[in-house]
Amino acid sequence: MATWNSRGLRGSALEELVNRTNEKYRELGLALIQKIPTPITPVRMDKEHRQITLAYFEQRSTVDYIGAVQGIPVCFDAKECVTDTFPMHNIHEHQMHFMEQFEGQGGVAFFLVYYTGRDEMYYVPYAQMERFWARAQEGGRKSFRYEELAGAWRLSGHGGILVPYLDGLQKDLDARESD
Repeated sequence: MATWNSRGLRGSALEELVNRTNEKYRELGLALIQKIPTPITPVRMDKEHRQITLAYFEQRSTVDYIGAVQGIPVCFDAKECVTDTFPMHNIHEHQMHFMEQFEGQGGVAFFLVYYTGRDEMYYVPYAQMERFWARAQEGGRKSFRYEELAGAWRLSGHGGILVPYLDGLQKDLDARESD
């Protein structure tokens, strides 16, 4: 059973940027994406401050976000990385399995990886993350390096869109079409 603590707050800055981007995309009629909350059961409460101080996760989460973009089902997970090496243990087997099944149903799955030290954001298609995952499972590198991400997948904010993942999604769809 997993326990909630301050580690659960990692990624909250990225999450806020993605949430604001989702609101903007919704306002523009471009996408309808929802944050999927992870259900927790409180164990200990600080009644004076009305805060949960200890809890456990009721079930494993699948992905952070799910929804539709112009009729295309999408799901994605947002991850932060302080260094130039992203450890694969930050992604769980059940997440990869869910994304594989999601794509099998005609959806598009991807990851947003934010390198906080570089202040750079990347769209990582599920297929690319699956290659990193398989390499780790087969006894290879248990991480991937910043240099392994193609520069074409870098996202740069524009027009009030903080995390323009629709730009990455379009490139992903174009690449799938040309294959």
